[in-house]
Amino acid sequence: MVGLNNLKPKYGSVHRKKRLGTGQGSGHGQTSTRGQKGQNSTSGGAKPDGFEGGQMPLLRRIPKSGFSNVRFQTKYEWVNISSLEKCFKAGEEVTPEALVKARLVKHTGQIKILGDGELKKALTVKAHAFSASAKEKIEKAGGKTDLLAGAKAAKIAEVIAQAAAKKKSRTDKK
Repeated sequence: MVGLNNLKPKYGSVHRKKRLGTGQGSGHGQTSTRGQKGQNSTSGGAKPDGFEGGQMPLLRRIPKSGFSNVRFQTKYEWVNISSLEKCFKAGEEVTPEALVKARLVKHTGQIKILGDGELKKALTVKAHAFSASAKEKIEKAGGKTDLLAGAKAAKIAEVIAQAAAKKKSRTDKK
């Protein structure tokens, strides 16, 4: 019967490790399978990645220009007004935490409310950004919009507050 205690690899599928530089009797002695001469016969002889035999490498041949601000862009998770209409009752407060709980967004990071759909309930919506149409529809339904400071703005405010406190402590010492 086959069990974990008597499993073996198929005959011929497992080979012994090639032991290099272990003398003449190993079968890989003297030059350790590297050949007599040439670039790769000694240590440090390997060519770098992208080496093209001395020809100007492709990465250096292609033109490079411009700059992209993609890595600095603010990425919002968005919610449409129609989703707020379905998931919240009249008079409720819609916060990023409530949106996560209602599974309309995954994270509370940066949330933008978009104006797709109709809103008939008065809601107090707190988010990091609103489209013009969303803001208009929320206020038209009798609700309120509160703009939250984004993570970046909060961090900047914190740094400014720390700098002001440091400056104040310096002036107090004098």
